[in-house]
Amino acid sequence: MDDFSPAARARLAMSYDACELAEGARRLVGARGFEGAGAAVEGAGRVLDDAHRLLEAAVVFARVEGADWAVVGDSLGLSAGDAQERFGPAEARFRGELQGPTERAWRQYLVREPLEAALDLDDWVRRHADGDDDPGPAPVSGPLTS
Repeated sequence: MDDFSPAARARLAMSYDACELAEGARRLVGARGFEGAGAAVEGAGRVLDDAHRLLEAAVVFARVEGADWAVVGDSLGLSAGDAQERFGPAEARFRGELQGPTERAWRQYLVREPLEAALDLDDWVRRHADGDDDPGPAPVSGPLTS
């Protein structure tokens, strides 16, 4: 294994979930691909699921960085206890993924092979950068390794 910290791995997982959310939302922009009355609703439902995963990943990142449940709760308008009840299982899953193989292979890849996953996300960010917004050569992997 390399020298990525647990916080860098949690940040990478959050980056991946943000990428998935952006890709899902992007698919809803075009007029094509909405065959049938429920297709747009189904697509929006998937984006909402992706947004929930991103929120979980952001909470896990905050917790691994040292935020207590009161900080998480305050950020979301929840009590510390409610925040822990809602997001504690996601943190426990992440910490388990750091220890060894799980059933969630893609998450395991992100957590166990962070440099390769970060380089993939670097490519994604560069492909989707706006004209004047130069993300630089390593927008995801650079900050994780410094």
